[in-house]
Amino acid sequence: MKRVRFIINPISGGRRKTSISDIIETEIDKELFDYEIVTTSQAGEANLLAKQARDEGYDVVVAVGGDGTINEVAKAIVHSKTALGIIPCGSGNGLARHMMLPLNVKNAVKVINRYEIDDYDYGIIDGHPFFVTCGMGFDAFVSMKFAESGKRGPITYVQKVLEEGLKYQPETYEIRDENGNRFYKAFLISCANASQYGNNAVIAPQASMSDGLMDVIIMEPFDLIEAPQISIDMFNKTLDMNSKIKSFTCKNLLIHRSKPGVIHYDGEPVEAGTDIKIELKEKGIKILYNASADKSRRKPNAIQSAAAELFNEINVVREDLSKHTRHIQALNKVIQKKLNM
Repeated sequence: MKRVRFIINPISGGRRKTSISDIIETEIDKELFDYEIVTTSQAGEANLLAKQARDEGYDVVVAVGGDGTINEVAKAIVHSKTALGIIPCGSGNGLARHMMLPLNVKNAVKVINRYEIDDYDYGIIDGHPFFVTCGMGFDAFVSMKFAESGKRGPITYVQKVLEEGLKYQPETYEIRDENGNRFYKAFLISCANASQYGNNAVIAPQASMSDGLMDVIIMEPFDLIEAPQISIDMFNKTLDMNSKIKSFTCKNLLIHRSKPGVIHYDGEPVEAGTDIKIELKEKGIKILYNASADKSRRKPNAIQSAAAELFNEINVVREDLSKHTRHIQALNKVIQKKLNM
């Protein structure tokens, strides 16, 4: 029989999980698995429980929680024979949504029962493993504010985005990868192993967890009138078509910034220095996947793509009109000055 340990984070996602153990007990294939269910009581405990299961030769450790819980469990079992299972119960569930795992607990257990495993990539930023995304700039800043608030859930996160978005000042970064050095003034820099932050907010539409590369997304500074379109593109899975986005893929990355500050790994904020090393580890973790998922749902449909292209064309026209308006205003000032002489 396969040995599996379920690790439940009772506070992830801001909702109670008292019924999850009962669902697992009812739905788990008892002929296939010798299983146990444990519940964490403090931060970091999921990581210790996963390490213990790895060392004792468990076949699977299932993270029952959000991306933070998954990160704690997954980094304990990288480069081992123990596979990661996921029952998503967090605020955003970015990794589960990218992998098209069921968000319903009963159906998620059914995926575990099918016991289909593959090898996937993961990344490391400044020594911290990540499995979904990492980065710096505004998203890391909001992650810090979210953590400081002491409240979980998507409503709190959106509140922090709205409160802090207009006040945040972009920074200038020097980026070095296999192709050389580049400089960017950026609102945020995100390195994506999976495609989204969570809640179907897709930061890297082309990201794959099995291509041996991470997708680097640079969001350039934008004004208030451009913000709604960026949000639309993110939820339409067409952000890579937005004129404010620069993207490329690489395996290793070094980012230099002028001052220390916060970075994040899978939404967890941490302070870091001026030089940040990010690298991708190819095929470093085994994960139970959903073989019956409809992969076509990851791709934007024709209407979404056409709409994104149209909005980008509108933005280009709007920028041109804005430039012409400024030129006309400057010319009017010169003429008015001449007339008053």
